[in-house]
This record gives sequence, structure tokens and C-alpha cells, in this order.
Amino acid sequence: MESIAALALPDLWGRLVGTQPDPDLWVVIATAVAALTVVVPHQLWRISRNAITIAHEGGHGLVALLTGRRLTGIRLHSDTSGLTVSRGKPHGLGMILTAAAGYTAPPLLGLGGAALLGAGRITLLLWLATALLVAMLVMIRNAYGALTVVLTGGTFLLVSWLAGPQVQAAFAYAVVWFLLLGGVRPAFELQVKRRRGGAGDSDADQLSRLTHVPAGLWLFLFHVVSLCALMGGGRWLLEM
Repeated sequence: MESIAALALPDLWGRLVGTQPDPDLWVVIATAVAALTVVVPHQLWRISRNAITIAHEGGHGLVALLTGRRLTGIRLHSDTSGLTVSRGKPHGLGMILTAAAGYTAPPLLGLGGAALLGAGRITLLLWLATALLVAMLVMIRNAYGALTVVLTGGTFLLVSWLAGPQVQAAFAYAVVWFLLLGGVRPAFELQVKRRRGGAGDSDADQLSRLTHVPAGLWLFLFHVVSLCALMGGGRWLLEM
């Protein structure tokens, strides 16, 4: 058994840190089209947006921990809304960064994923995503949220362990395209809600109260981050 483990661990490490061949250009384009088909149509977006909510709330939680706040729980709801609760000073840089991390997390995660894929680190991306989902599951505080994270994490785990290199590559590219494209739409949805007088306690409004900067400027920042991430990540994925 020890000899088997000694042989398996180096192979496992080699898979993790090694590079994998890039897929054909048509696969990259096809995965981009597939991501668009679940982001643009409203009915499909109502389902796929759950994955963006996972990244959104995960961003809040991760930055809360990194800035020294105490993360107490994350809730994900069937209407694709979510709530992340952390304890600490109700003002200051840590609170500002935590509030700003939600809308910026999906596109920035997509940009980071595009950088890994551009470097041929397909397996590393899949394993990192699985590890982040497992860590997030520990902080989930409702049944629907736990189910959503388990299903998402289970999909990553199955693909990373059982699928062949071509399937892994296609899945990884589809996920990253989805984060980049899906990360753009929520800021526009928030803009429409605010124009209609809704979403009075949105992240942008909370940031406005924390910084005394108009909520519209924070919303503009969300747009800039998501669109720049899409352009930069898209160039990496297409190897332009």
C-alpha cells in the first residue's frame, strides 16, 4: 500500500501542477456560444444565475475573511438572491472591500480562470474551483444553498476525476466563459432595478453609505470591472 501511495502521489502532483494541451479554437468558440445561451435567454438565466450567486456570495465571504472579519454564514436562495453575514467593525476598509467583492467576484474569478487556461493549467483550475466550493459549503446555513453548492462542487469533482482531457478542457473553458459573460449581466440588472426605485439596500447603496460616494459611481465600477475582465479574459481564452 505504501509503495502504491508513493507512486500515486507524484503522479497526482504532476497532474495538478503540469500543463495540459489547449483545445482547438472551435472548442473555445463553441464553449463561448454555449455560455451565451445560458446567460442571455431570461428563462435559462433564472437557473444559471444560481452559479453566479455562488461566486457573488463567495466573494463577499472570502474578502471578509481576508480583511480580518469573522464570517458567520452564507445563505443562497431559490430566487438567486443570497446573503453573507460577517462580524466586525461596521465601517472601515474591511467592510468596504467586503461589500465591493460581490459584483466583482464572478468576473474576476473568470479573469483568473482565463489566465490559468491561457497557461495550460486546466486540471489546476478544476481542482482549485472544487476546493473553493468545499470551503464555501462549510459556511452555508440553509438547505437550498447546501444543495446548490454540493451539486456544483460534485460536477467539478466528477469532471476532474473521471472525464478525459478533451472533456475537461471543454468544461473548464465553458465555466470560465460563463463567469466572464455571466458576470456582466447582474450589474445591468441592478441598474434597471435602481432606475425603477428598487434594490434600495443593494451592495452599491451599502457602499454609498459607507464611503459617501454616490451609488451610481459604485455601479459604474461594477460595470468597468466586469467589462474589462470580459475583454481581457476573452483575449486570453482566444489567444489573441
